[in-house]
Amino acid sequence: MSYVTDVPAAPAKIAIEHFSRRLSVETDCADVASALMTGNQDFVLLHVVGTVAAYERRHIPGAIHLPHREISAERTAEWPDGTLFIAYCAGPHCNGADQAALKLARLGRPVKIMIGGITGWADEELPFASGPDAGDLSKAA
Repeated sequence: MSYVTDVPAAPAKIAIEHFSRRLSVETDCADVASALMTGNQDFVLLHVVGTVAAYERRHIPGAIHLPHREISAERTAEWPDGTLFIAYCAGPHCNGADQAALKLARLGRPVKIMIGGITGWADEELPFASGPDAGDLSKAA
C-alpha cells in the first residue's frame, strides 16, 4: 500500500460535494483566458493588488485595477447586483485575491478567485497588457 492509498478516496457523493463547492469559489487562468479570447466575458476581472504603476506595467487584459483595500459598496455600485467578480493577485504566495473575495462576499456579491494569479497566467504563457486601460485579450488572440 502506498501513501496515496493509505487514506481511502472519498465516496463519490462526498467528492462531488467537495469539488462542486471548490469550483463555486475558484476558477483558473485557462478558463478566464478562454472567456476573454472568445468575447464570452460574463464577469468583471479584478486586479486586486499592487500600485497603479505595477498594474500599468503588467496586468491581465480586461482586468480592472481595484486593490482589495479599496473594495467597498460604493466602488462596486457601478456594477449591477448579481455581477460575478473574478479576483486575482500576484500568485500562490499572495492572499490579496482571498481578501478581495471575502470583502466582495460580505457585500453580497458573487465572487470567485482565479487560482494562480499573475504567476499562473505567466506559467500558461498567456499575454499580458500594459498601460492604464484594461486592454482586450480577444484582440490579442
